Amino acid sequence: MSVQVEKRDKNMALLTIEVPAEELEKAIEQAYHKNKGKITIPGFRKGKAPRQVIERMYGKGVFYEDAANEIIPNAYEKAVEECGEEIVSSPRIDVTQLESGKPFIFTAEVALKPSVALGEYKGVQVPKADLEVTEEEIDAEINKERENSARTITVEDRPVQDGDMTVIDFEGFVDGVPFEGGKGENYPLTIGSGTFIPGFEEALIGAQIGVETDVHVTFPEDYQAKELAGKPAVFKCTVHEIKVKELPELDDEFASEVSVFETLAEYRDDVKKKIADRKEQEAKQAKEDAVVDAIIANAQMEIPDAMVETQQRQIMDDFANRIETQGLSMEQYLQFTGMTQERLLEELKPQAMRRIQSRLVMEAVVAAEQITASEEEYEAEVAKMAENYKMEADKVKELLGENGKKQVMEDLCVNKAVAFAVENAVEA
Repeated sequence: MSVQVEKRDKNMALLTIEVPAEELEKAIEQAYHKNKGKITIPGFRKGKAPRQVIERMYGKGVFYEDAANEIIPNAYEKAVEECGEEIVSSPRIDVTQLESGKPFIFTAEVALKPSVALGEYKGVQVPKADLEVTEEEIDAEINKERENSARTITVEDRPVQDGDMTVIDFEGFVDGVPFEGGKGENYPLTIGSGTFIPGFEEALIGAQIGVETDVHVTFPEDYQAKELAGKPAVFKCTVHEIKVKELPELDDEFASEVSVFETLAEYRDDVKKKIADRKEQEAKQAKEDAVVDAIIANAQMEIPDAMVETQQRQIMDDFANRIETQGLSMEQYLQFTGMTQERLLEELKPQAMRRIQSRLVMEAVVAAEQITASEEEYEAEVAKMAENYKMEADKVKELLGENGKKQVMEDLCVNKAVAFAVENAVEA
């Protein structure tokens, strides 16, 4: 097998891979044995027709596609090793010669890893985080807990107010005629939730239980049902139930029920500490992101589209695997969200680009600062992985292999480079 590399613009390359005719012949013969049982030839029992007879009846190239599919993966993998280039995209394969008795030739268009010209990466300026915890933030956190601890009570002695949880019947009419989808019975509606079209919920404020109320609204011009868009409508509504949330009193008893503390003051101090810890973690991540973004902005690199497309698909595959663990297929997700695969890929493009850029510049910092990872650090990382996956460390090493170890060591160096850049950043 031989491989030729033609480098092109924008860090793209074309690999021309030639496989000897003998290997192609073996693959064609394998394809014949794989498929002969599916082919019916008059005068022969199924699976007993000679290859030459099948080729005469169906054409000499009847087994070419299967043969090519058999050869290409291994041949491409060997070509990547032989050419010595660092390929960062899935290949776009094109068969240029496929004929029995001749070498099998195909091309693979690939993206090569871009070089990075680092700009300033030490002492980059990033915004200083505000770590102060305000009384308003503490109040908001405590009020969330009050909401969670609230009990629901039924109200019977007043009309509907904003924020009420109601149960209603409704039927909508346009020009005096009821329309499809405009009727509901015992429908739960929280006033002010924005669930219904603009004006509907506000018009129910003041409605009495059991008394039919006319609600006059106009459908938005961009309403999804085109036949209703922009039209005035009347909904005949009857409120059956009104319920409200009753928040617990903000006192020591409440504090003891929702925490391990006996007094509201102690509980409040604990809430303040937790907010401060959260802000510190968020600030740490924000600083890291800002430092990396600054280094990316100061660097120069030309990222090939194929590299970005490969990263987009990798992110989407990772997402699909995550939602599958929750019992949801990618097809179901796309259906439920009204999303298409193409649109989802497009939305993932900025994330893919950022991921590529950050990795490339940090690898460049690793090289510039001659950052290395030790065997001890590798062993510690393997131990963490073993603990996470509930496996023996030796088994993790076995699964990683040499390529996996190389990747772990590179990741450790990149993490060190990020820490180095963050430590040397200037907050302003």
